[in-house]
Amino acid sequence: MTSRAAIFTVLLSAILVVGTISPALAAQLEIRMNPEADFATGDMKYQKTVFIEYEEGGKIADQLRGKEFSIVFTADATDPGVAKLQDQLNQNIASKGSNTHITDLIVEYSAHLTGYPLYASIDYKVILKPTINNYVIRQYSENSPALVDVSWRGLAVSGPFVLNTLQYGDVEINMPISFIKSILPDTYSVIAGTEAETLLSKSIIDASYIGEQPLANWHFLFDPTGINVDASTYGLDESISGFVVSTFTMGESSLREGRQVERVEEAQFTADAPYVVRTVQSADNANLKLIGFAAVDKLEGVEVLGVSPQAPQGYATTSTGGFPVSIIYGMAAMAGIGAIAILFISSRQLKKEEGKGQQGVQTANARFLYHGTNAILQSCRKCFVPWSKR
Repeated sequence: MTSRAAIFTVLLSAILVVGTISPALAAQLEIRMNPEADFATGDMKYQKTVFIEYEEGGKIADQLRGKEFSIVFTADATDPGVAKLQDQLNQNIASKGSNTHITDLIVEYSAHLTGYPLYASIDYKVILKPTINNYVIRQYSENSPALVDVSWRGLAVSGPFVLNTLQYGDVEINMPISFIKSILPDTYSVIAGTEAETLLSKSIIDASYIGEQPLANWHFLFDPTGINVDASTYGLDESISGFVVSTFTMGESSLREGRQVERVEEAQFTADAPYVVRTVQSADNANLKLIGFAAVDKLEGVEVLGVSPQAPQGYATTSTGGFPVSIIYGMAAMAGIGAIAILFISSRQLKKEEGKGQQGVQTANARFLYHGTNAILQSCRKCFVPWSKR
């Protein structure tokens, strides 16, 4: 029974730990689109972290230990570098057969270096705030839905893009090596010509996977009443009350999208000492919201969304992406039954140990099982409480 109690303890600990983990996903694409509007604005966020490891010391260790430095600025399309970036993005969009066009662009850039005893980290963040138009291919009519172009969504560019700033002068924003070359020339001289320089020359502004992941694999949900609450966030008034809000999301590990993991690349080189350079990026993810009921379709090979003001008659309102609610409640019930079984067995174990003078590991395990299982039962009860009463 002792080994059985230990097994239950491990299993219950795993349940408690997994249940409290919050996914750390980088929200790369966030945009709201109205088929009745002339333009839409959104945010496209790109993040990359570079680690330079110098466990055996060396010149780079001497240069970076204890050092901390940041660059933070915002630029708009009046900057020639931003205008060049906007043109390149539009060329890439057009190459996909899309007529969507970026008419304005704001760029937010930050890079933060922190030097630790055994390694240094550089966190890069580029946020693009585009204004797009021409995304409506066809307006809605009584006989046909509006067609909205979303093939532009995987915004990516290659090569350097230099922006001019008052505080820092010229700053290149698309390649991690540029920050090192500009701010840390002595460190760059050690890295130059190595595999690490090649790795650090890869683009930061690259959301190709968002464009490559078919919308049919994205998680879809809609809410025909939500627009009443947050209509102002769409720049609309109450006249659109009752319209459906459709949401497409990607970035979760699932059978549709596959397993989503961080992208890690590494380069090792030896100069005056051995060094390791590693780049880390979170899995791409996106949130695409539209006013109206949206369905995935294709027009001449281009992925589009057919959008109608209301959901088709008979289409069930859901916030589970079409996943049957009965199955969700069934899974919750099974979890509750499993928790009750664990509680029953642990209670029997606790009673058997009472009076035997065992106040060590076995009894502690049983108490942990008892209190931990109660916590699970309390959580499971929430599964059966309507959202309106929580």
